[in-house]
Amino acid sequence: MGIAGKLKLVKLPNTAIARRSILVYPPEPPMEVLFGDPTNSIYIGRTKIFNVPFYWSFENVANPHIAVVGISGSGKSYFIKTFLLRSAFVWNSNALIIDWAGEYKDWVKQSGGKVISLGKGSYLNLLDLGGMKPYDRIKQVMRTMELLTDISNYPEQRRLTEQAIEKIYIESKFRMDVREQKDELGKPLTPPTLKDVVRVLTDQAQVGSYDFPAELENAIYRLKQFTKSGEDFFAQQSTVKLEELITSGLVDLDLSGLPDETARALAALTILQFIKEKMRLEGWSNVKGLKLLIVLDEAWKIGKDDNSDAVMIVREGRKYNFAMIIASQNPTDISEAIFSNVGTTFMLKVKFEKFLDYLQGSLNFSNYMRDEISRLGVGQCAVNLALTLSTPYPSTFLISKIEGEEPSKEYFLDLSEVLTEKQRRDVAVSRSVSFLKEDFRRKLRQFGLGDDKIEDLTKTFDKGNRRMDVVSFVITLERYGIVRRNIGDFLKDAGVDDITIINIFGKVDLKKSGGVGREISQVVLEE
Repeated sequence: MGIAGKLKLVKLPNTAIARRSILVYPPEPPMEVLFGDPTNSIYIGRTKIFNVPFYWSFENVANPHIAVVGISGSGKSYFIKTFLLRSAFVWNSNALIIDWAGEYKDWVKQSGGKVISLGKGSYLNLLDLGGMKPYDRIKQVMRTMELLTDISNYPEQRRLTEQAIEKIYIESKFRMDVREQKDELGKPLTPPTLKDVVRVLTDQAQVGSYDFPAELENAIYRLKQFTKSGEDFFAQQSTVKLEELITSGLVDLDLSGLPDETARALAALTILQFIKEKMRLEGWSNVKGLKLLIVLDEAWKIGKDDNSDAVMIVREGRKYNFAMIIASQNPTDISEAIFSNVGTTFMLKVKFEKFLDYLQGSLNFSNYMRDEISRLGVGQCAVNLALTLSTPYPSTFLISKIEGEEPSKEYFLDLSEVLTEKQRRDVAVSRSVSFLKEDFRRKLRQFGLGDDKIEDLTKTFDKGNRRMDVVSFVITLERYGIVRRNIGDFLKDAGVDDITIINIFGKVDLKKSGGVGREISQVVLEE
């Protein structure tokens, strides 16, 4: 400000300078990128700097695929649910959630969608063709087995398995180089199953003419893991119809009933392979928006490998009118090939330095943006757009709050009692951590708590104006039988650092023993 002909220098933050557009480019993309046609885009929220409504559209980005990252309780699933509902409303899009832990099934039911539960009465035949030629399907099956098992280390076992699958297709009267398979009367042929493949290999072993019997026996043993009674989820005729998965509106493919990560990954990869072929057959169509949204949440086993079908689908780009949404707490579980090809990345709160290093190295945002991402609250996010426009504007910007279809209810853990004097004096240190109610309840279910105890704990938070001191919270969880290792994991996911967690458990021990004072003599983390 000028006083008597003199200039007075004052300090201004970068954001204030940016608002004035003096000497610097604005820290957000231009209006034509942020503010899309509301009838042909998805509303997310308002930008932090200029408070501009951000409507997501894939028209200005490289492709419609999306990555979503953030710690547990940061609002990932809430964002995904909002995005799917609005896509259905704006574009009449179908949505398929490949649901690793059964997290979405209750919401899908409440939203009028359809739930299909593998391992709980539904089956998926691994040898279904899904519109493919048998030769092509065999290649896909073998590539899947290479991703999920060590069969690539045993080329003879791989060759025996591939030959047996081919033989069983031929025995079932399939023509190996055509897509449509019908009998003499024009009826669709029934595909073979893995049980038939095991039978072919077993017959070969009984003949005894093979020079390497150990390799043959190991090939049989490998396949029998998928054909045991009660675990033959991929070795019976399919009850899951591909057409129903991708044309029935909102569908949740619940994989929580399958016995392990390998089985879930096998199901997910198989479905992705079928969808990819289906989209290739249909080709591009001149329709508004997206025909199908596919959600992969915490699917690290198939999102990390560069050879997985998830990566291949992302690389296909926009030409089939469908998009993938890949979400994870751990960004390093998502292949760099995906990050380099997705059109949009939504980053909710990310705490750990190695995760921030990975994101910053992959998306090339500034150190200022890195610090902002580490301090985001529940429902706040940074957005990275792989813009096709050649502009000087930054591709990463901040959203004040994801504005969903219904208010997101947050719970807060008060940390004041466990902070050190130094932490109390530091204004940058948070006095509480927060998480969404639905994520909180889901986490408690994973710990094995019954609905009655979850409801009691929820009521405790509600009576306290959605707040509870962290020491009382931990004592309650221990009373319910949750071990400290799991409680520690819960607190870490909520953003509590290791030193504060040690202080929390020390205070808990002190309180349970009836002691007073601030000294902590010993902390025991139960296994």
